[in-house]
Amino acid sequence: MKEALWAYRTTYRTSTQATLYSLAYGVEAVLPLEHQIPSLRLVIQEELIDEENARLCLEELESLDEKRLESQQSLECDQTRLSRSFNKRVHLRSFQVGDQVFVVKRPTITSRQYGEQFSVKWNGPYVVREVYLSCAYKIVDSKGLRIGPINGKFMKRYYP
Repeated sequence: MKEALWAYRTTYRTSTQATLYSLAYGVEAVLPLEHQIPSLRLVIQEELIDEENARLCLEELESLDEKRLESQQSLECDQTRLSRSFNKRVHLRSFQVGDQVFVVKRPTITSRQYGEQFSVKWNGPYVVREVYLSCAYKIVDSKGLRIGPINGKFMKRYYP
């Protein structure tokens, strides 16, 4: 478990442009392999005197807030890009009171059987009775039974 957390925290994230470890501590983690085969970073750090090392650590800590802010901005840009991409594929469905609609069947895990992929995936038709601001609808079946509220993404228009 420790190795998995270490790998997760030291993996570079494209969304933040940094590793989680560097965002928490201000420096990149020293990998265990770097102790066996000394890297340039460790050689330079070992040659520093105590005052220079302390000054370097202080500078890294002072730049940590700036690094976190840059990561936050990068994350927001990435989220905006993903949101735009997702919204291009989303088709808003809006219905009015009195519209006839189908409602998607909710699959249950235990009902999966051979040949089910050819079964009907929609129930209905129903009639829209109430419209809410958050794309939710109350519908009524042919017997007058009220159903809902149901999100509009689970409905499609019925054309008789």
